[in-house]
Amino acid sequence: MNTMNRIILVYGSISGATIIGSMMIGIYAAKSGSNSFFASEAIGYSIMIIGFSMIFVATKKYRDQELGGIINFGTAFKIGIGISLIAAIVYVFTWEINLYLTDYAFITEYTGSIVDKVLNSGATQIELEATIQQMEQMKEQYDNPLYRLPITFTEIFPIGLLVSLICAGLFRNPKFIPSKKLD
Repeated sequence: MNTMNRIILVYGSISGATIIGSMMIGIYAAKSGSNSFFASEAIGYSIMIIGFSMIFVATKKYRDQELGGIINFGTAFKIGIGISLIAAIVYVFTWEINLYLTDYAFITEYTGSIVDKVLNSGATQIELEATIQQMEQMKEQYDNPLYRLPITFTEIFPIGLLVSLICAGLFRNPKFIPSKKLD
């Protein structure tokens, strides 16, 4: 295995484990009844960005140690996309294990919480029935792995893509956090 692939595999695994580990802590903290810090979407996306910071670390490491401090956009982007793919696969795989271990309770809990919010918002009977119908359709779709797996993948991959583009754009400039070799 060449150095770039090894870096992608190692840092992608670290990124995926960081993201899914933090997400699982949040999910189980929320289930315990605590008003969890991890329960908001903003925190979830922040955790993804922190996990994808491995793209930054890996790109700099590869640029400085393997390429003498100079990397082109395409090579830097390949590293970022590779890490994003590995992290997303780790995320999807771990989420599937979690679903299996919890007897796929997530979707029932999630759709139930949405129906409860609509019910508690003072919605009309027609609005409530429409929401219930939408949630039943969502549960049916989510039961199909051909629907669920791509949906889970797209929860995380676009963030990795964005971080990859940013890192590739920054690191193509050898003056951006230069290696000690260039000093």
